[in-house]
Amino acid sequence: MIISWFGHSSFRIEDKIDGNNISIVTDPFDSSVGLKIPNVEADVVSISHGHSDHNNVSALRGKPFIVDCAGEYDIKGIIIEGIKSFHDDKKGDDRGDNIIFRFDIEGVSLVHLGDLGDVLDNKQLEKIGGVDILFVPVGGKYTLDSKKAVEVISQIEPRIVIPMHYKTQDSKIDIEGLDKFIKEIGIEPNYEEKLKVNKKDLPSEDMRLIVFNNIK
Repeated sequence: MIISWFGHSSFRIEDKIDGNNISIVTDPFDSSVGLKIPNVEADVVSISHGHSDHNNVSALRGKPFIVDCAGEYDIKGIIIEGIKSFHDDKKGDDRGDNIIFRFDIEGVSLVHLGDLGDVLDNKQLEKIGGVDILFVPVGGKYTLDSKKAVEVISQIEPRIVIPMHYKTQDSKIDIEGLDKFIKEIGIEPNYEEKLKVNKKDLPSEDMRLIVFNNIK
């Protein structure tokens, strides 16, 4: 499995299932972010909510299957579950709903929290289940801030944490950068251009923090 970051909350997850190359893209953004989505093809696109910095499917090539609702899906051997949550800490009154997506691919479980705005309840945690790789927003203002992000990470206890939705050099979004989160979580990051991971490579004891260094 190869994981690449396009910036903001958008990742590409690539793997081979039954001899076929499969590509998932999460939360593709528009030009308002200040970054550009690469012109790649996707088989599946997950959309956590309807804001333009998360739902720009037109930036991608191909005719992907779009998942943007809570529910269970089985697409080309990928098991996906969408879990309803909120974009704020007021049950959606400020910013509406958010969909958390869990992907099970070749024995590896990945969870993308979208623009989650609050800690999780027991029902959500039960649906999320055991997690190998967690994509978590950390920039605050519109999503979890660094402190709440660490609280959610403690609730889920993934093997690998990948922060997202934070301020980078070229992004235009008015949110916090990454430093505060790294200090809050207290784990020395591993910096990667791309993350290559297999089931057997997953950490069995200490949680690993992965930070992508390909986006300015």
